[in-house]
This record gives sequence, structure tokens and C-alpha cells, in this order.
Amino acid sequence: MAEREALQARNRTSNDKDRQALEEADGDIGLCGWFLVFVSLLLTLATLPVSIWMCIKIVKEYERAIIFRFGRILKGGAKGPGLFFVLPCTDTFMKVDMRTISFDIPPQEVLTKDSVTVSVDGVVYYRVQNPLLAVANVTNADAATRLLAQTTLRNVLGTKNLAQILSDREEIAHTMQSNLDEATDDWGIKVQRVEIKDVKLPMQMQRAMAAEAEASREARAKVIAAEGEMNASRALKEASLVIAESPSGLQLRYLQTLNTIAAEKNSTIIFPLPIDMFSAFMNK
Repeated sequence: MAEREALQARNRTSNDKDRQALEEADGDIGLCGWFLVFVSLLLTLATLPVSIWMCIKIVKEYERAIIFRFGRILKGGAKGPGLFFVLPCTDTFMKVDMRTISFDIPPQEVLTKDSVTVSVDGVVYYRVQNPLLAVANVTNADAATRLLAQTTLRNVLGTKNLAQILSDREEIAHTMQSNLDEATDDWGIKVQRVEIKDVKLPMQMQRAMAAEAEASREARAKVIAAEGEMNASRALKEASLVIAESPSGLQLRYLQTLNTIAAEKNSTIIFPLPIDMFSAFMNK
């Protein structure tokens, strides 16, 4: 862990130096270059006011412009928002969108740690933090981030088993965000959020998990029923002990049962003998 943190610190230091070098580029184009700039400026002044529409550009609030003069980035870094001036013959520029961009990770077939094939997709939110690095260090920052997100998703899920993928989505998303943010730091991109959208299982695995869940529910139902029978048996035992202590209670219980039967069904019940007449035979 300590070695990894030290390596990350060295990488951040190197990245900071690269950013500083790009931002402080002096744009030294040589004597010939300055001569061409002077000629371009004269042509611009000679064709006024027509050339003014080619020299003045507008950058919106959420954009930044990187100006290249003879292929070199001008000193001062990104321009904008607002107006900026370019020479039509010597300068070119690129606009970089600084807003948060979201994209879907296509469903990825992943083999988990416990050898189960699942299909997982997600969504990534990122923004360009340093437009100089996004232009100078990578050809297409958006496409590179999309491809890196797909490979990172497969690599992270390959170290998890199926139960962890289904239950620890937040932890997986946080791990992916950290890995992506670290990898895209050289490109001037900040990964803000990663979310796992859906986890699709094979049909056989779905049926197996459904059967397992049903068996588990049946087992819990049987345990609950057995506990109910045991509690009922204990209650009946206590009731029998109470009745045994009071013989008249048994006769009252008998009369109450007859009353309940008569209330439920329209029938006539005849009991010619009192119940206490059997007590002599029971004692013998």
C-alpha cells in the first residue's frame, strides 16, 4: 500500500510538471516564424474591416479555446470565455467543452471470481478539468475514456464473486471511479461519478437462484410451523394441569364446547348424563 501511494505521488508530481510546462510554453517560433506573423498581421490590417470577422472568435461560458501558432500552443494556456484574437494565416484553435459529460457503458460479458458469466452495464460522468492536457496528451479524450471505462469494468468485476456483484454495487462503482480518475489524470479529465445500472444473469442461473430462494422460504415456513406446534403443545400442557387441579373446570369447558357447537350449526344436542358421573369409573 505504501509503495502504491508513493508511486501515485510521483505520478501526480510528474503530471503537475507536464501541466506547468504546457501552460508556461513560451511559443518560441524562431525568426522565420515571427516574420510570417508580421506578414500575416500586415495582411490582416490591409484587408480591414473584412479580416476582422476572421480574427475575432467567441468562446462560450462552458468552453475553452486552445490556440496553436505554427503548431505550438500559445503562452497563457486556454482562452475564454469571451472574445479572443487569432491570426488567420498562422493560428489555429480548438474548442474544448468543460461541461459534465455522461455516457453509457455497453453491456459487458464478465466472468466472475466464482466462474459465473454475467452481463453488466453502467454509466460514467466526467468533465474536462485541464483543456491543455485533453488536447495535447490524447487524440480523442471522449473515445479514450469510453474504452477505458469498459476495460475497467471488466477488470473490477473479475475480482468479485456473484454475491458481491449483486450486493456491493456502491463499492464497485467507487472502485471504478478511483481507477478511472487515476488513469485519466494524464488526460486532464476528472471522473466524477460511476454507477452500475443493471446486472443480467443467465436463465439457468436465475432459475437456480429462484429455486434456492423458494427452498429457503419453505424451510423457514417449516421452522415457524414447528415452533408454533411446540408453543401450542406447551400451552395445552399448562391448560391440562390447570384443569386437573380443578375438576369443575373440565365440566365448564365441556359445556362451553357444546355451546360453541350449537352456535355454529343448527342442531340439537342431547346429553342425558352429567359428566361428573364418570368420575367414579375414572378413579377406579
